Amino acid sequence: MKQDLLDRIQNRSAKIGIVGLGYVGLPLMLRFSEVGFHVLGFDIDASKVEALNAGRSYIEHISSGAVKEALERNFEATTDFSRASEADTLILCVPTPLNKYREPDLSFVLDTTDSLVPYLRAGQVVSLESTTYPGTTDEELKPRIESRGFTVGKDIFLVFSPEREDPGNPNFTTRTIPKVVGGDTPACQEVGAALYGAVIDRVVPVTSTRAAEMTKLLENIHRAVNIGLVNELKIVAEKMNIDIFEVIRAAATKPFGFVPYYPGPGLGGHCIPIDPFYLTWKAREYGVHTRFIELAGEVNSSMPEWVVGKVAGALNDAKRSINGSKVLVLGIAYKKNVDDMRESPSVILMEKLRDLGAAVQYSDPHIPVFPKMREHSFDLSSVSLTPESIASFDCVLLATDHERFDYELIKKHAKLIVDSRGKYQDRSANIVRA
Repeated sequence: MKQDLLDRIQNRSAKIGIVGLGYVGLPLMLRFSEVGFHVLGFDIDASKVEALNAGRSYIEHISSGAVKEALERNFEATTDFSRASEADTLILCVPTPLNKYREPDLSFVLDTTDSLVPYLRAGQVVSLESTTYPGTTDEELKPRIESRGFTVGKDIFLVFSPEREDPGNPNFTTRTIPKVVGGDTPACQEVGAALYGAVIDRVVPVTSTRAAEMTKLLENIHRAVNIGLVNELKIVAEKMNIDIFEVIRAAATKPFGFVPYYPGPGLGGHCIPIDPFYLTWKAREYGVHTRFIELAGEVNSSMPEWVVGKVAGALNDAKRSINGSKVLVLGIAYKKNVDDMRESPSVILMEKLRDLGAAVQYSDPHIPVFPKMREHSFDLSSVSLTPESIASFDCVLLATDHERFDYELIKKHAKLIVDSRGKYQDRSANIVRA
């Protein structure tokens, strides 16, 4: 069973099933397609499936041309999960958010697994890529798979391999980012390493699915804690009339022992604001209180409130109140040069300003219309930046520093700029750091 699957992976005759065709699943599909595998993509969103089968991409940094090429080669998308039996591999790339109590919400992972289980067959490999707490793969997925009478490691192979996508980063591709792989058994590890080794330049094996799950959490907790540190230092530096961005740039000249992290209006994206709390939640089961992680989370979560306070103070100095002021938020993606809005602090800023009575609009060249979101609602379109439009606002809040913004134009015509990204290094009268 194992050798047959390994042979099919090696000779590219294995059919690759990818479940969840978003920021993780879609690039992975393109990579498997590129090297010659037939790829079957699954998604519950019929509009996404329809778009892909028509050769249209719905992610900015993935071109429709690339999707069309994959279609012509060897790709199709479907909402029919019963076709899972056709695939030799099932790679799960679905969301793992938090619920309103900041606890892990595994509903997407578990519902997806439950939808696939009736159609599993011997000789398949199931790989989970969704970030989660250590133990999810063997505690949640394995029993569901074995409920069909399969033995993991003999009939079916179970793997955890955390995604490492960085949307919009031109320096790294799916192929070049090393892939951590942990198997439930040595046979699972061997199959998982072969699967990803067929499309990724470097596979990094670890001894278990739990080690792989913890690896992903460590990567993101490392970033969250260090961003929390510089966000706290930003407030201290401001009280001392010190430019924290100048300090970070100076410290970054040290060729060893220092990695620069930069403060901002809060954490965004699908990983850093969420993943640390997966470990915090699981650690309680072992009687451990993760104080360091939770403190960083508190600091980072408080940043939107700090930024809104800076807006209020800046408007007050201009003899204006937030209530009734026109505020333009620059950038609503969670980071620059992408169209990804997941957990974007810009949206939190917009809601807080709106709740205080501001007339809020936004400008983002990557997001022409504010999308429908589960927890946030704005009926807005992106404002074109002209001298007239910029000057019509009482305050311009720089939340996401896209390279496509004309910062000199904004500086010249804005009555007031609140800069939460340190983009403006000068001390102009109309610029306030946040």
